[in-house]
Amino acid sequence: MAELMIGQTLAFAGNPLLEGPGVARHSARGGVLIDAGRIIAVGEADDLRRTHPQAHVTDYGAGLISAGFVDAHLHYPQTAIIASWGKRLIDWLNSYTFPEEMRFADPAYASEVAARYFDLALAHGTTSMCSYTTIHPESVDAFFSAAQARGMRAWAGKTCMDRNAPEGLRDTVQSAHDDSARLLSKWHGVDRLSYVITPRFSPTSSPEQLSAMGSLWAQHPDCLMQTHLSEQTDEIDWVRGLFPQARDYLDTYEAHGLLGANGVYGHAIHLEPRERARLAEVGAALVHCPTSNTFIGSGLFDMAGLVAEGQRIGLATDTGGGSSFSMLRTMAAAYEVAQLRHGSLHPSALWWLATAGSAAALRAGDRIGNLVPGMEADLVVIDLASTPAIAQRAARAGTFWEALFPTIMMGDDRAIRDVRIAGRRV
Repeated sequence: MAELMIGQTLAFAGNPLLEGPGVARHSARGGVLIDAGRIIAVGEADDLRRTHPQAHVTDYGAGLISAGFVDAHLHYPQTAIIASWGKRLIDWLNSYTFPEEMRFADPAYASEVAARYFDLALAHGTTSMCSYTTIHPESVDAFFSAAQARGMRAWAGKTCMDRNAPEGLRDTVQSAHDDSARLLSKWHGVDRLSYVITPRFSPTSSPEQLSAMGSLWAQHPDCLMQTHLSEQTDEIDWVRGLFPQARDYLDTYEAHGLLGANGVYGHAIHLEPRERARLAEVGAALVHCPTSNTFIGSGLFDMAGLVAEGQRIGLATDTGGGSSFSMLRTMAAAYEVAQLRHGSLHPSALWWLATAGSAAALRAGDRIGNLVPGMEADLVVIDLASTPAIAQRAARAGTFWEALFPTIMMGDDRAIRDVRIAGRRV
């Protein structure tokens, strides 16, 4: 039987970063009709009640019904080390990340952390995500098995690195290619799962391994390819020393077949003009990871400049370099980073980035990330008065955006009233 969810609703008819908040579609008393895992209709609650009298009604009152959050860049194996004290990126990797990732050779441990990660993500309203794993195939199987058991749309790939990492955390050119190819064949397109070709970043992959990954991507161009780009200035200096012939950081990927429209590049803070031009030219996606960028001291993402250039941009927690599992907290950090760059992101733009924008970055904007008939019914219901502090501020709001913004800035998992995966309450 179809279900009619009633409450406030928020959808998008365009990109508010480019077109302004007028492309957002808010209803104070809207409805979303779902059936067989998909959105059937979106409209005013009274109209949908009248045209679908047999539908089971779930009334959320003033709760805000939205597409679920989409986290476009994260490392689920870092779940247990999130919010670890550290210095710079390379110190953080050596002190926390690499020792923890070695443990994922154990399938039982990988499965335990994967289950914990998905429980935490869902509790924060995240319904789809794109994750790095470790060099161990077991880590990929654990992630996809956990996502599959929950019926989720998710992306991941074996993280490949054959140098500049501890002995227990390096693969080889051949094993990286062969393991990736086997895992791609096993998982890509199964249920709601997609494989992502995943060289960690240029410093931990030899030129030969990067070429092997580029070759694999050329054989499977429908797959996404994810990696890191220009996160910190000392990282960029490291790349220059490792690749003296490269024109810039992006060239270390481009020269090995790892630049394309289905490329997803995390961080992208300190980009050269040539890099920005090439990324825009090919239509690649850049993923803003604001809590990570402030936590590790990486820098300030140039949202306004990159949007003006026509770049495709998503938003992400970067668990566990990021300091929160919450896309609400991530939106708040994106707002703060923009303020430090003397820009101001409207609440509509922040919400779009965490839903439709991130879905588009993952080439899934036709399936998730918006309240549109035909889309998969991955939904979240938000309590806009989840804490006394938020409630007292929202009570003074004169507009919907004034009522939503306190939840963006101060909200956490307490604001998540309900989560649906393909229509099913989780």
